[in-house]
Amino acid sequence: MRLSVEDATRWLRPMGWATLVANGVLVVTGGAVRLTGSGLGCPTWPRCTEESYTPHGELTMHAAIEFGNRMLTFVLVAIALATFLVAWRSRRSDLLKLSTLLALGIPAQAVIGGITVLTDLNPWIVSLHLICSLAIIALAVRFLQVANAPVGPPVRGGLLPLAWVMYAVGWAVLYIGTIVTGSGPHAGDENSVRTGLDPLQVSQLHADAVFLFLGLTIGLVLALRATGAPAQAQRAARILLGVELGQGVIGFVQYFTDLPVVLVGFHLLGAALTAAAMTWALLTVRHPRASHQRVVDPLEVGGDPALEEPAHVR
Repeated sequence: MRLSVEDATRWLRPMGWATLVANGVLVVTGGAVRLTGSGLGCPTWPRCTEESYTPHGELTMHAAIEFGNRMLTFVLVAIALATFLVAWRSRRSDLLKLSTLLALGIPAQAVIGGITVLTDLNPWIVSLHLICSLAIIALAVRFLQVANAPVGPPVRGGLLPLAWVMYAVGWAVLYIGTIVTGSGPHAGDENSVRTGLDPLQVSQLHADAVFLFLGLTIGLVLALRATGAPAQAQRAARILLGVELGQGVIGFVQYFTDLPVVLVGFHLLGAALTAAAMTWALLTVRHPRASHQRVVDPLEVGGDPALEEPAHVR
């Protein structure tokens, strides 16, 4: 049975959420691979060993963890193909472009992951591997925004420059965070090299960037409130601020408790949430909805489908 346009439209929002959640899970499971020292559980790529695509013989915990993470790629491929299908059947050219980019992100991630293994977990490649996942998460938020409700034309001036600066600094914070990790003890394998940078100095740079990010976000929250910006934009900025505060607490606690793996894992989850929240904050400032539009917030689960209308990027 062919998927009708109406059915495809109804599936746009669930597939956007599936993409967002699945890539967030990938960030966490990828972190688990590194934090358990399983980064070379499968010592080569695309095979797991020189003889087989799967672990064989005496299966070790490290091999099981690394191979399990690799298997998530097939889940992501299935979700990406389904998202592309519903975007195509919905006859939405804007969503078709976004779903294509999301789909291309999966093989890009696989290749970067392969290079990571073949270079024995080079910390700079590991950083790129995480940043690619966070970029896919940001793109999934954009997909949700466009799929869920009408978006206004992008504004110029006003608070948009502040939002863009906040967004740029946010990505700097995320990247510097990967460098901090690359200089620390959780290499993914006991024989993997580190960046050679001083962990204390890199951590201080990261903390300075975090304080700048936090200050810009607070400024955005206050400015949106002072200018009477749409409630959706104000809410998105407040959510971002909450995520940043939670992430900051975890970061400081893990630093002063010698980086326990559980807290580092939660910090990785926080990085995924930060990428999503700061993207949503920027998008709500860049595309303020008209006051007469009553639509569902893309970052809210549920809602009345009758209020959802097709949207096109302008």
